Amino acid sequence: MAVAHKFVFQKHFDGFPKESDFKLEKEDLPIPNDGEFLAEAVYLSVDPYMRPYSRALPIGSTFMGSQIARITESKNSKYPIGKYVIGNFGWRTHTISDGKLGEPMILPDFGKLPLSLGLGVLGMTGATAYFGFLEICKPKKGETVVVSGAAGAVGSHVGQIAKIKGCTVIGITGSDEKGKWLVDELGFDHFINYKTTDLEKVLPEVAPNGIDCYFDNVGGDISSTVIYQMNHFGRIAVCGAISGYNEGEKQDVIIQFPVTFRQLRMEGFIVSRWNERRMEAIKQNLEWIEQGKLKYQETITNGFENMFKAFYDMLNGGNVGKALVKV
Repeated sequence: MAVAHKFVFQKHFDGFPKESDFKLEKEDLPIPNDGEFLAEAVYLSVDPYMRPYSRALPIGSTFMGSQIARITESKNSKYPIGKYVIGNFGWRTHTISDGKLGEPMILPDFGKLPLSLGLGVLGMTGATAYFGFLEICKPKKGETVVVSGAAGAVGSHVGQIAKIKGCTVIGITGSDEKGKWLVDELGFDHFINYKTTDLEKVLPEVAPNGIDCYFDNVGGDISSTVIYQMNHFGRIAVCGAISGYNEGEKQDVIIQFPVTFRQLRMEGFIVSRWNERRMEAIKQNLEWIEQGKLKYQETITNGFENMFKAFYDMLNGGNVGKALVKV
């Protein structure tokens, strides 16, 4: 019999999440039935989407999230012992699944690369960057691309794809240290520290020919400033609005004027739209890594008991690249 540890949702967030909004509990799991398997978590993901999506999560539920887990017992031939799966099992250490619960997928072979990339650049994060940018922004060689939340897992990936496609890339981030990483390590052309710089003044200086594509991870005033400086027929992919996740539903940002009179195309998306093509993203991102065109960084917190700490730090911008917890 396995004993699972899990974080149970105790209270819907009021402002910024608090540790008291969760309770760490134990659960005795039965032996798997026919068609089921037992998976033990190895890496768990913490992501910005968890903050707004939690509004619909029932109190008393295991908190949401994806993980990479090793199959330790199995009565399902499709999920043999020793294999690793990516599953939406939530914040828990052990899970019994029937192959439908949590939509588990056998982890592809990444060769010598870390398993953890299945939650990042070779997982949902990588697919979000790949499809969200290429399918919605449709970048062209020579165009100028701006990415907000640029040092995060998705933003840093998008910027590198933009460089691969021959674009000039400007990353907006919250520290000079992160910005220098974007430029020196990932090849971004410019960075802007929105905390210490007048974005409205500096953006035209680094994008003198205007902005053609904007990959929006943050919303709020930053996005309003960028959108007002876009070229006619510019394209905007709205991936998230992390600036307002802890401020309630409404933000006083008016963008209708530039969207209308510059004939911009603005589209929000959820990566599950392309679930049937996810292997396409994995294969292409893997190829770019092997070619040295795509780099990644992970911020890994050790210990399942530190799930909340990792979540809190990520929402505060404490991560560079993908935020993970190693059990």
